[in-house]
Amino acid sequence: MTTSLFEPGQEVFGEETAALPGSVTIEVVRPGIQTTVQDLAGRSGRWDVGVPPSGAFDDFSFAIAGLVVGNNSGDAGLECVMVGPVLRFSGESVICVAGAAVAATVDGLPVVPGVATVVPDGAVLDMGKLAGPGMRGYLAVRGGLGVPVVLGSRSTFILGKFGGFSGRPLRRGDILQRNDSATVLPVHRAALPVLTSSWKIRVMLGPHGAPVHLTPEGADALFGGEWTVDHRSDRTGVRLLGPIPLWARPDGGEAGLHPSNVHDSAYPVGGIMLSGDTPVIVGPDGPSLGGFVVPCVVIGADRWMLGQLRPGDQVELVPVSLDVADAAIAARRAFLAGIGRAVPAVHIDPGRVDVDPGSGPNLKTALPAPLAALPAAGHRPDLTVRLAGDRHVLVEAGNVEFDLTVRMWIHLLAGALRADRPRGVVEIVEGVRSLLVAVDDTVLRPTVLAGLLAEMAGRVVDPTEVVLDVREVALPIAFDHPLAHEAMERYQRSVNPDAPWCPDNVEFIRRMNDLPVRDTVFDIVTAATYLVVGLGDVYLGAPVAVPIDPRHRLVTTKYNPARTWTPQNAVGIGGIYLCVYGMEGPGGYQLVGRTVPVWRLLPDEPERDPQPWLLRQFDRLHFTPVSAEELEDTRADILSGRTDLHTRAAQFSLAEVARIESEHATEIAALRGTRQAAFQAERNRWNA
Repeated sequence: MTTSLFEPGQEVFGEETAALPGSVTIEVVRPGIQTTVQDLAGRSGRWDVGVPPSGAFDDFSFAIAGLVVGNNSGDAGLECVMVGPVLRFSGESVICVAGAAVAATVDGLPVVPGVATVVPDGAVLDMGKLAGPGMRGYLAVRGGLGVPVVLGSRSTFILGKFGGFSGRPLRRGDILQRNDSATVLPVHRAALPVLTSSWKIRVMLGPHGAPVHLTPEGADALFGGEWTVDHRSDRTGVRLLGPIPLWARPDGGEAGLHPSNVHDSAYPVGGIMLSGDTPVIVGPDGPSLGGFVVPCVVIGADRWMLGQLRPGDQVELVPVSLDVADAAIAARRAFLAGIGRAVPAVHIDPGRVDVDPGSGPNLKTALPAPLAALPAAGHRPDLTVRLAGDRHVLVEAGNVEFDLTVRMWIHLLAGALRADRPRGVVEIVEGVRSLLVAVDDTVLRPTVLAGLLAEMAGRVVDPTEVVLDVREVALPIAFDHPLAHEAMERYQRSVNPDAPWCPDNVEFIRRMNDLPVRDTVFDIVTAATYLVVGLGDVYLGAPVAVPIDPRHRLVTTKYNPARTWTPQNAVGIGGIYLCVYGMEGPGGYQLVGRTVPVWRLLPDEPERDPQPWLLRQFDRLHFTPVSAEELEDTRADILSGRTDLHTRAAQFSLAEVARIESEHATEIAALRGTRQAAFQAERNRWNA
């Protein structure tokens, strides 16, 4: 039988531990810092509506701990940050700690990381302080933790308030249940990755970069020196401090005033976006869609390191090829497959990375050639297909100017891909002029997918002949909502008091568009019909939309750097786009007000509503002004399920846009000229 006498470093393995008593509970005596329930894979298949994968940030350490105790890949464990929880077990259990948790004890006696260890009935596990190196610790309990599956995963998404234990970090007094579903025997021990405070992280160049977005010197600076991890980093993204990027263009055109701005495009997890002049590595709770350049993507084998980056750590970005990325992930998979077999324990050292023998300056200064490139032909726009890391490809179509015909073509291509989905495609995310496709690289190589997409592009129907069945959606809006102004005030106090959009975003929009008075901004938003051209910007079904009538397209820019806080369902404008924020979080759009929820996941029945996002691609949005008090009543009714959004059936076609542009061509041209001049004047003031 399994021994219940705990001794320092005691290990448990073999057939004696095949079964453990059931009905085990785990009481949270002290919660530690941001201790959450996570699983290995997280959520998949909903990146296109802004649901992030979540899951363990350091998935390598988490996977090792789970294998050591004999868990299945879907079993949940705990992740903690800097200070671990104190937990009391009612029933004997087998555990493994990993990651940066190197000071854990059971009843005061030390626990060896990476070793399957018995916790006796009534014993207290203290995961201790995570003093570094490393940032996050992990706990696997044999059988996994018994929490509900929400949207396909047990992982906690704190900002979305779902998954894990009631969608939040653990609190004192919480009681966790241990599952008894383990079928695999625990193993003796496993080597853990070596943590450090100086990291070499391998990246693949693209999908953006030099010479289109960055200068060659700017690309050299990005990859040629060390970056410092900023304290404003979390599961949504890791900010890096270092040199200001050297841009190859003065601005982002209709996408925004700053050269980092692009028409909204999907981000891969591990993508390093340049949010203004600040690199931010997209984390497992990061946004799926946004309007910033992505010059490189962390390879899959090194993404675990992002979860262990600690404020003040030094980071060097090392460009590598797809072949090196493939070899690295193959080595990691072989290592994990060897746990439990007679395979020598080998430490994984992040200080030593394999690179291409010929990966010199040429790899650092220019984008690799696209996997596929097609010129415009007939109704098909020109397009490129590029790698976006080792698990994604990005299709980009048309010119950098906004074009609803190109947006419709992308939508039709995405529909064709969904209808004839190759095995191994796991995510399909539409951007304004782009399509991000994620693959399971054990099934489908991204290079093979690129060829399939190029072939499929030739079969997309003429978008000018398509009529879409859509909905008209009426949304109340409280302009100048107090929480929108609170976000502006917080930014001015703590981030950038001299930003040109401070203290009043609406006044900044007025100046950018040469409007006579501030209220004209609200009049234009009310008069416009907005077409949803993206979902998930930012998060949880949040729409990015553009006025169908070009006369209503206000032009502005995004915050640089971004806000650290935005109220849920704030309404903002960035470039020519309007966005409704799906939840609280960071953001960069200029705020004009607040509206109703665009996401509803009923807390008592999380799986009852199969589609918690309330808007759809190509919905037609109309805003109706209401008071802040009226808005709060409507918000409460929608969140509770007592009422729904007001919708009716409608249609959209490019013929409607062509008719407006033809009938009002002179007025549209004059407005564009006025706005461009005001845009240039504001940029000159900003530069000064």
